[in-house]
Amino acid sequence: MQKTYFTRRNLIFIALVALFSFLLIFVGICIEGDYSLVSDKNPIAGLAALLNFQVIKPQLAGFVTLALVAVYIIVYAICLVYIRRFSVVRGRNPFRVKCFILYFLFFILCAVLSLGAGILFVAELTPENILLLVTFIGQALALTGIIYAVIFLLIAAVTMLVINFFLVDKPFKFFNKKMFAEIEDEEDKDVDVTSSFDATLNAQGQPGGVGGGYAAGPLTGEMTQEEIEKASRLDDREKVFPGLSTLDQQYDGYAIESIPSEDLTLEELCIKFRNYLAGVENLYFDMDIIRIFISAFAASHFMILEGLSGTGKSSLPRYFAKFTNANLLFVPVQATWRDKTSLLGYFNDFSKTYTETEFLLSLYDGNYNPDRLSIYVLDEMNISRVEYYFADFLSVLEYPEDVWRIKLMQLPYGFVPPAKLDDGYIKIPSNSYFVGTANKDDSTFSIADKVYDRAITIDFENRLTPFVVSEKVEPIILSKTKLQSLYDEAISRVDYQLTQSELDKFMSVCDFIYENLDVAIGNRIVKQIEELVPTFVACGGKKEDALDFLLTRKVIVKLEGRFEEYVKDSLKRLLVVLEKTYGAGVFAKSERLIRQLLRKL
Repeated sequence: MQKTYFTRRNLIFIALVALFSFLLIFVGICIEGDYSLVSDKNPIAGLAALLNFQVIKPQLAGFVTLALVAVYIIVYAICLVYIRRFSVVRGRNPFRVKCFILYFLFFILCAVLSLGAGILFVAELTPENILLLVTFIGQALALTGIIYAVIFLLIAAVTMLVINFFLVDKPFKFFNKKMFAEIEDEEDKDVDVTSSFDATLNAQGQPGGVGGGYAAGPLTGEMTQEEIEKASRLDDREKVFPGLSTLDQQYDGYAIESIPSEDLTLEELCIKFRNYLAGVENLYFDMDIIRIFISAFAASHFMILEGLSGTGKSSLPRYFAKFTNANLLFVPVQATWRDKTSLLGYFNDFSKTYTETEFLLSLYDGNYNPDRLSIYVLDEMNISRVEYYFADFLSVLEYPEDVWRIKLMQLPYGFVPPAKLDDGYIKIPSNSYFVGTANKDDSTFSIADKVYDRAITIDFENRLTPFVVSEKVEPIILSKTKLQSLYDEAISRVDYQLTQSELDKFMSVCDFIYENLDVAIGNRIVKQIEELVPTFVACGGKKEDALDFLLTRKVIVKLEGRFEEYVKDSLKRLLVVLEKTYGAGVFAKSERLIRQLLRKL
């Protein structure tokens, strides 16, 4: 079992159960009829007599059974924790019927193993002796439960007395960690730390993002000086970052480092996903679209799906998340979005809290679940300027994964932030994949070339043609570790990589385009070629089809809107170059797009 199954709350629960088990053995020793280890005048025996418990001499069978029951109570507690945490790791509800059935079955199993093994030690195996044994165990359990409850209530009463004595003049707040922090460091509460926060976040707030928000006006003269000072004071991180702090408490500071995953190849993944879409969701996609979609994540964590409305752009990532048991956040982009606060939220200087968006909370949760895929769909992302609100992500995703961090705000000196908010930075976990859908109509903005260069763009231009699926495909569990290992294995295979001659042949076409049409391929695109081509081949595709896709979406598409006189002649010559280099029809997508451009000239 992994350490993630034993969070602090779990360990406390198991420790309390273990204390109950030790107390059970002690109680059994105190009430056994021979009184061989303790006096018959002990208080616990007196309590048993007061309750009219039967005096039983359990002999060896009773002590063995009592010890086994104590051990299996602890075992059962560990099983409960394991089943619950296993459900959480797999993204399932731990309170569903299946889990309760498992809880019950483990209870029966532990009871049978403890009582059943103890019965074997009964000297004379008669119904009367078995009944005495069960009665002895039952009395010991009942008496232990009473004593345990009394001790627990006594400790709780003393604890509440001490806490409330120190906080007698403080506002009452039920089970808030803050009251313990106030005891330890009362001075922290009186420190005004708001002046250290990011100066760009002013008292008027920011436009509402994904998580909403409100505009805060300045403090009015109707407030007293004491009220003004109280309003300008930050109490604790649970008030400033309520949602992030709740996630810290939920996970007890432990990240779920790994989850179980299906054992399959990239080609099997593509086939199963396509059949699942057709057989379960009644969505039909060309196999090359599926291959590009899955292999594209190896080359970039940012993908753009373009096309007319109703072509399945938003459905593809949505159902991929459902099929692989990935975390999905669907974010409708708003026309008012101008900067990162629309996605990541902002500090409200009036309420002294950080307005957390659902997007921010999901990113933060991803840091606790690094092995579960997280897919963020920015629906109609070009209804606002992508290079404005998504600029920080475009920049950060260019760096190595260990430095994928975005600054939320400047934290004040001495302020203890949420566990996964390092120095005011939110880490973008490597399991995050961003998919933007973009419509091509007059109501949207054009996407800048620098955005296209960083993303893998798929154009949905063909109608969906239904086909029959003979097998029934169920959703799977695909972990980030497994998916990355499939990508790494494909990229490292020499037979999947472009040979030097194949790369030179492709670059000769790109050089012709650069010399005649002034569109170049940079190092970023070359790196994408090196990663996408072998993974596309591992998905069951051909190298030429992957190169055709990349040439179309990375180079030729940039010629749209060019109406210079030399463009038409150069495009005609480019068709000839493609035919001579690869043969007619091999680069079908590129040839089709070139002919579309020629018709517009």
